[in-house]
Amino acid sequence: MEVRPPAPRSFLCRALSPFPRVFAAEAVAADPKAPVEDQKLPSYVPEPQYPESGWDRLRELFVKDEQQRTSKELQDIYKAAISAGIIGWAYGGIPAFIHAKQHYIEQSQAEIYHNQLDAVQSAHRAATRGFIRYGWRWSWRTAMFVTIFNTVNTGLNVYRNKNALSHFVIAGGKTFLFCLHFSISNMV
Repeated sequence: MEVRPPAPRSFLCRALSPFPRVFAAEAVAADPKAPVEDQKLPSYVPEPQYPESGWDRLRELFVKDEQQRTSKELQDIYKAAISAGIIGWAYGGIPAFIHAKQHYIEQSQAEIYHNQLDAVQSAHRAATRGFIRYGWRWSWRTAMFVTIFNTVNTGLNVYRNKNALSHFVIAGGKTFLFCLHFSISNMV
């Protein structure tokens, strides 16, 4: 190993830093407890066991660990479902709010109100009912759509232990069947 010559240092630098300078190469070479990949674990530490079959990996997806935490994939499915529900609520609720308010104003037929505030509150209550009613309809359907898609896709990825385009196609087909079921039931 090549030894570097000491760098010239000023008197002030030597006085203020009483510790010797150590180069990184010297520190690595001098460290006897450097991690070695061939070291064995102590007897009280069990060997990590990785699931071998797809069913074992799929079971681990839905089982909580020692700290009672769910898997990262399952947390991502939860987050996507909640986000889809909020977006669906806004997507269905905002147009329904506007439509219900206009419809109430058109259909009120000059009802008698005590003051202008009472009239505005009545129109706003009707609009809020429309927002909640239609927002809820879009919210749960959108959340269910996203949850089914993500659950099927994640389940296939975990089972086969790889990410493939076919998983997205299969998840889309399953989600399409969900939509088809609701469109047929709405026609009857």
